Amino acid sequence: MLGQLFPERIFSRKLNPSADKRLRLAQARAEESIVQAHVENALMFVDNLAEDLPFDRAIETYVRVMGIPEPLASTVVTRTLVVLGEDLVPYHRRSAESATHHEESGRPPLRLDDASDARVRTIRRA
Repeated sequence: MLGQLFPERIFSRKLNPSADKRLRLAQARAEESIVQAHVENALMFVDNLAEDLPFDRAIETYVRVMGIPEPLASTVVTRTLVVLGEDLVPYHRRSAESATHHEESGRPPLRLDDASDARVRTIRRA
């Protein structure tokens, strides 16, 4: 019955390639805006609950209270942690060091030794 009311030639199921491309770009932009809004709100949650909860529990609580489904929840958590970690691990300095090493060897550096060295330094301090 609906097929008679809405014939296929008026509402085609398939978009032309140009319209499909614009639709996908608009959708990606909208999804990115949603993620960014969640990250900003999660950061506000972390700030407001800093005295009561550690940051990881505050982020987890935000995701649970807001009912954010997977895989969006993982994206929000990861991006929130990246923002919180920017002060702890300065990205620009690391990327400049890695760029010079990358140019010399032609391959990106492996950071396995760096992580184990940092762990040893932490153990020695304790």
